[in-house]
Amino acid sequence: MLLTLVFVYLLITIGIGLYAARRVKNTADFAIAGRNLPLVMIVTTTFATWFGSETVLGIPAKFVNSGLNGVVEDPFGAGTCLILVGLFFAGKLYKMTLLTISDYYRERFGRTVEVACSLIIMLSYLGWVSAQVTALGLVFNLLSAGAISIPLGMTIGVVSILAYTLFGGMWSVAITDFLQMIILVVGLAILAVFAGNLAGGADKVVSLAISKDMFRFWPEPSFKDILFFFAAAITMMLGSIPQQDVFQRVMSANSSGAATKGPVIGGICYILFAFVPMFLVVSAMIIMPEQTAVLLKDDPQKILPTLVLEKMPFLMQVIFFGALLSAIKSTASATLLAPSVTFTENIWRQFRPRTNDRQELRTMRITVLVFSMFVLAYAIKSQGTSIYEMVSGAYQVTLVGAFIPLVAGLYWQKATTQGAILSIVLGVGTWLVFMIAPIGAEFPGQLAGVLAGLAGMLAGSLAPQAIKNSHGSHHRLAGA
Repeated sequence: MLLTLVFVYLLITIGIGLYAARRVKNTADFAIAGRNLPLVMIVTTTFATWFGSETVLGIPAKFVNSGLNGVVEDPFGAGTCLILVGLFFAGKLYKMTLLTISDYYRERFGRTVEVACSLIIMLSYLGWVSAQVTALGLVFNLLSAGAISIPLGMTIGVVSILAYTLFGGMWSVAITDFLQMIILVVGLAILAVFAGNLAGGADKVVSLAISKDMFRFWPEPSFKDILFFFAAAITMMLGSIPQQDVFQRVMSANSSGAATKGPVIGGICYILFAFVPMFLVVSAMIIMPEQTAVLLKDDPQKILPTLVLEKMPFLMQVIFFGALLSAIKSTASATLLAPSVTFTENIWRQFRPRTNDRQELRTMRITVLVFSMFVLAYAIKSQGTSIYEMVSGAYQVTLVGAFIPLVAGLYWQKATTQGAILSIVLGVGTWLVFMIAPIGAEFPGQLAGVLAGLAGMLAGSLAPQAIKNSHGSHHRLAGA
């Protein structure tokens, strides 16, 4: 019965998404909803995109093992990213009539940087979308009591998301996000109240978390611990800024005010509401202590679904899985669309210049389909990797490769194409070395990559000018 209701829910969201697809007439409609979304929809679509499987399943699993210190990356870093986008990036980028974030790199630094950053951004999405697909597989496997294998569950999930994303693009994503966020917020809030009562009151849940030192946020006062804490914090905080899905939400706004306020409100709501799944998992430790202890060793991501399936009435099960599917589908649809639009606009066009808008729109849809197949294959191959690790690892490459060129381009007039290229090469190269070599265990690779990228931008932009000035001085002295 529960599985049947889940399939009915999937069909309803597909129907709504396809209805929204009627608004898509051109590539701007498909990629950025024709810049027509009001503030309330910018808030809901940014919140819903961020609130994915890692928030409902990954963050609570990490929280019960490591406390708040272990989830600095997400939700704290991720939510702060949206706030920073609204405060420092949205206003400047909204004024430029761009379809993708990579269009900015082309306008500011040229084709080479555009292609390099596009590839970096697209690569980062593999891990994030795969995390959502993995969660879908887990949900169908649990609901069917193992009758649906995890790979088959992943396939069903991808097909259900593709059904409307393929045709409606950003319009379908935004409208389904709006509805799914309502289901998500209301559903999880009801569950939190119910779980708190089962555990004997919210005060008992909070007391247990305090007794196990789960609210400890700051790292141990050692240089190494502080470095790794800081590196984890900036991974999503800064690494998510040069992302197409964030940029799409900014550019989809119907005004500059909506573009700047939407991400800030969405980011604050995300950080606050991410505590609800954490509360639910601590409640599980009181309601079913023995099962929770076993699952903590086996797979902490299953604690919440197990609590709902075994200890809550049918209505609560419907609410939970409706909320969970809303979270996963809203994130997955957005993260399938973003890299596909980037590929069509910034990579494919290098080989096939734009002919007409209809052809471009068809290419975007084909790319969504092909990227979905890649993601599904990657997710099936990556079984066993935690959802939280999949998501956090995805942003390291954009942090070290694309963040410094974006910030320098917007805020430093002396930034040059040579500086951007050197920043990308040194940033990504250093990060890869630290990922492979033993030194990565002593110093965080993503932090080393960012520092190397910053050095590359400064050296590449200032050195040629310094050499030119020294030659000029030399010639003047010779002339004298």
